[in-house]
Amino acid sequence: MIDQLLEYSPNFGLDTLLLLLILVALEAVLSADNAIALAALTQGLHDTALQRRALNIGLVLAYVLRMTLILTATWVVRYWQFELAGALYLLWLVWQYFASNSNDDGEHIHHGPRFDSLWQAIPVIAITDLAFSLDSVTTAIAISKEIWIILLGATIGIVTLRFMAGLFIRWLTEFTHLEDAGYITVAFVGLRLLVKVIHEELVPPQWLMISAIALVFLWGFSERKIPAENAVPQQSEMAPAAQESIEEVIGEVTEEPVESKK
Repeated sequence: MIDQLLEYSPNFGLDTLLLLLILVALEAVLSADNAIALAALTQGLHDTALQRRALNIGLVLAYVLRMTLILTATWVVRYWQFELAGALYLLWLVWQYFASNSNDDGEHIHHGPRFDSLWQAIPVIAITDLAFSLDSVTTAIAISKEIWIILLGATIGIVTLRFMAGLFIRWLTEFTHLEDAGYITVAFVGLRLLVKVIHEELVPPQWLMISAIALVFLWGFSERKIPAENAVPQQSEMAPAAQESIEEVIGEVTEEPVESKK
């Protein structure tokens, strides 16, 4: 379909522009699951300022790695071991998250990797982006042989990724299921890479992958978290019997010191 569109273009300039728009759109669509995964990883840092700084520095490193991947893509695609390593890494992140999540006592907290410092989080963010990029870069290489166009499209894509991940960092504190949804999409990408290694013809089409991720996102945004101040019932909302028992306990605690002094 893309080849047919390019065939109808009247000149090279329009060909290049159309191809660039297609690559940017592809990067934007494929960056949604990547963005939520990176935002979820930053939750391992408890300070919001550190989360954003780790994302900024991590994506600069990720950009360098992604450019290197594009420049060496014709060599990388010969070795299925790279895609296998990326698949196993992403599935390991998912297993680590949901394995710890199963021991939860009911309180929704972060279960992914935890970082003691900024510099522990940065390599994880960069490597995770690189694992996600394995699929999108090979797709871009299949669309065009013009390396500079692919590099430009990836540059715009990484800027889009930073913007989207910044939004997801905020949304993760607002929606109950969004972090779970992020790791489910990581599982989708990891499984797709794994299936591609086993037998490429079994890989589901890209539209099916995008549709599945969209449905998971809808579920992730389906429920807002209850603010802490609204989670605790006010004293006026308590049953009269509960209020009386609390008043008795308070009375006993306040009266005991007075009696001991006497």
